[in-house]
Amino acid sequence: MLYLNVLAARPRRHRFPPRNPIIAAALLLLATVCVSHAAQGPAPSYQREVETGEKVFVSVKSRNGRVSVIAADEQKKNVFIDARSAGAPVAAAQVQAVTKGNTVTIEVSDRGDKDRIDLIVRVPPRTKVKIETQAGSVDVVGNLESAEVTTNTGTIHADVPLEALRYSFLWSASKPRYLSDVELPKVKEKAAGVFNLSGKLGEKKPDKAERVQLNFLTQRGVILLNVDPNMVPADLRERPLTEAARAIVRSGDTELIDAIRKVSPKLFGDFAKTLPPPEKEPALVRRAAPGKFVSAVSPQLLRFNASVTDRNGRAIGGMKESDFTVFENGEERQVTQVVPTHEPFNLVLLLDVSGSVAERIDFIRKAARDFLRTASPQDRIAIISFRDDIQVISDFSTDRKMLSRKLDEIDAGGATALYDALGYVLADTLKQLRGERTAIVILSDGDDNKSFVPFPAILEAIIESGALIYPLYVPSGLIPEGSVPKPEVTIDPLRTRYLTLTTRAHEEGQKLAQVSGGVYYPIRHLGELQRAYDDVVVQLRTAYTITYASNSRPSVNPRVRVRANREGASVRLSPVVNVATP
Repeated sequence: MLYLNVLAARPRRHRFPPRNPIIAAALLLLATVCVSHAAQGPAPSYQREVETGEKVFVSVKSRNGRVSVIAADEQKKNVFIDARSAGAPVAAAQVQAVTKGNTVTIEVSDRGDKDRIDLIVRVPPRTKVKIETQAGSVDVVGNLESAEVTTNTGTIHADVPLEALRYSFLWSASKPRYLSDVELPKVKEKAAGVFNLSGKLGEKKPDKAERVQLNFLTQRGVILLNVDPNMVPADLRERPLTEAARAIVRSGDTELIDAIRKVSPKLFGDFAKTLPPPEKEPALVRRAAPGKFVSAVSPQLLRFNASVTDRNGRAIGGMKESDFTVFENGEERQVTQVVPTHEPFNLVLLLDVSGSVAERIDFIRKAARDFLRTASPQDRIAIISFRDDIQVISDFSTDRKMLSRKLDEIDAGGATALYDALGYVLADTLKQLRGERTAIVILSDGDDNKSFVPFPAILEAIIESGALIYPLYVPSGLIPEGSVPKPEVTIDPLRTRYLTLTTRAHEEGQKLAQVSGGVYYPIRHLGELQRAYDDVVVQLRTAYTITYASNSRPSVNPRVRVRANREGASVRLSPVVNVATP
């Protein structure tokens, strides 16, 4: 079927430079730094150039530091070593490099996790590499002839050409955990507790000069084949598709779909076969960064949401068309409409009822009802709860009594699939409301451990949707047991470590709000929750929808800048979406 042909995994031509921004940054760093023998005393970093020929064998031993070996076409000969640490300075004696002919042996001293030494080694194309580490992660990137990697628990990430690849991945002390950009064969259990994944990709009889061999041995590590490490979900086990995942697959959003396929390729394929072919061939979704968009026809009308605040960060209401000036690629454009603040919103209340908060479900219900009472009566509200899957409590409605009753139907417990729930809302719940005023209010502790979809893919989907995101992140330890809040001093001292948000949740909550034009609320005291509700309502009433006439060509991604014609006012934009064409 056409649907399967579009979504099926298939080998592709490999492109360089690597897609991983971390590795790309490392290449840029090494290309611009003047590499020389470092002084014998301690230094912030240690760089060295080792003279070799074109055919090189590099061996690296590092107990717990990160090791990245990068082969680039412009690196015709010699080996460049860059050793860095976030802790104590790196001394030359702590990075031993011995050369014998075209063989370079590098050994890194063990300094503990806090002062670990991370290594970037740049080598010529077609280099043979051998890396040994324990807890340190490993990257092998570029047109290498072979890479032999041994770890205990460290992640092994390979980004190599696939046209003539042979691979053998072995897990000696755990069940396999891996993610691949292309579909791989079934894992085989060689002996009790030992698993092997091996095979070939690309041409049947490739030229010897193009062959790449990967031999990875790990006890409990994760193996990534041509996958951006930033796009790896928390749970890599092959598992049945949830209702949220199935809805995303049905939506046709190829970016989110591809993330699901990589985690459960077989079960994804089985489900995809049951779907009817689409009316037209799916195309890759074209994403745009905040303030950017892709024009389809010129001239046309485009719109975006804009929040306007004063010097104190408070929302400014009552603004009209004459209060805004819109610039597109530096040229002023006509503002055709500014939607009044009384226009209703379509709000999705997304409630985390996973195992981390299951025993406090009464509090979750009370918090949700408090928000229903706070939201403007004209706003249409849908309620969706999530744990390892979503539960649609209610579709959009203005009937507050009915919505309140529906909250009693919530089922709690299980893992946390926050990103899948967000993906479901964006791809399914809000799909028919594109162009309308939409917002998602998230009540959660922000920690995801079960989603198919990784966080970066969700960010891109949010940008495309134009929805405002308001994460209200509550540390699980702050949520009292029972429906009536208790003073925080009565909380069990053994649970005090849960009284703050995790660093990852905090950072990701900020990003969700930033890319959408919403606001992030890290709740530190329970009394802040109602104040956050009040502020969300104020922000929604002043998140103006501005429509303007665009003159951009279809092939151009214009940049939009907006000025509020009020002294001391600042404007925060969310993505532009197409409204209509003449």
